[in-house]
Amino acid sequence: MATASWTQRLAARAAERRAQGLWRQRRTLASRAPRLDFAGNDYLGLAGDPRLAEAMARGARRFGAGGRASHLVCGHRDVHEALEGRLAELTGRPRALLFSTGYMANLGTLQALCEPDTRLFQDRLNHASLLDGATLSGAPSRRFHHGDLGDLERLLARAPAAAPKLVVSDGVFSMDGDVADIPGLAAAARRHDAWLMIDDAHGLGVLGERGDGCVGRAHGVEEVPVLVGTLGKALGTAGAFVAGNHELVDHLIQFARPYVYTTAQPPSVAAATLAALDILAAEPERRARLASLIARFRTEAAGLGLPLTESHTPIQPLVLGESPRVMAWAARLDARGIDVGAIREPTVPRGQARLRITLSAAHADDDLERLLAGLADCQAAEASAAAEATP
Repeated sequence: MATASWTQRLAARAAERRAQGLWRQRRTLASRAPRLDFAGNDYLGLAGDPRLAEAMARGARRFGAGGRASHLVCGHRDVHEALEGRLAELTGRPRALLFSTGYMANLGTLQALCEPDTRLFQDRLNHASLLDGATLSGAPSRRFHHGDLGDLERLLARAPAAAPKLVVSDGVFSMDGDVADIPGLAAAARRHDAWLMIDDAHGLGVLGERGDGCVGRAHGVEEVPVLVGTLGKALGTAGAFVAGNHELVDHLIQFARPYVYTTAQPPSVAAATLAALDILAAEPERRARLASLIARFRTEAAGLGLPLTESHTPIQPLVLGESPRVMAWAARLDARGIDVGAIREPTVPRGQARLRITLSAAHADDDLERLLAGLADCQAAEASAAAEATP
């Protein structure tokens, strides 16, 4: 009976989500499917670079396929150590610490830093991993209005003066593509004796003079004591890191449970990431190419009257409002062999459903033209349907 009741509960939740039009489905892609990817986060086009594949293969031949154990047992190899050093150098921090995923990095950092008397302050549009990390930490948490430094200041002023305080924000917001006001956040945190933590998952490799992100060397460890970055987006591999001073990294090694109690990242992935960092340094033209594509897309999309946001990053959302409309546009693009993100609640607020279009340095001019033609077709089909429905 217990098994049946659980199955019924799960079936009821599934039926509810289907009825809301919010059911998510995976699609299995063929390894060489002839499709255009405007949905992924491979901003520099490195995920398919043969140099990364060869570096990973060499790493696997040298170290084997898996990490074998946690970093604190016998899983920490010289290639991990070298990668942590390169990531610290890239971001201008004394040290960096590898995690298996960005989600684990955020969970582990917040869980390790926060005590019951800590006060957490998060941007309302922060990534789910940061919100879940706050819940895991057990610390009282408040969310300030998106990008609203005045609201943050008011919340900080109300917190007990003696309480440890941590302000947390995405660097580049994953659904909107806008960039946090790092100097403003740092100044607010400093005025209230708080630390600032920035998750620069979508800025690393793309922004900054050296691809060091929206924080990097422009904002030192005194301004942003806790910096999180991921390796599976612009760098094209997998995993994440937290960068900061020696005391922070030592603390995470001792107390971040998702670090202590999980198998180390496969050494071959670390080897591939080192190759990606070499390419990042040697080929700044990738970032220049990406910037030109972003500018062209925005110019031509504006000419079509598409609902652009203020993003000047590779994340270019078109906010269409309602989920059925988003799904109709995504299906029409899918029929043309074009993949875009169809983002609905609860990922974004109700009424803010959108196509999340992401650009990559690997896109050709013809690819962008196909995307724009597909979006124009969506507009035309919608206008035609509206005309037919008009009495």
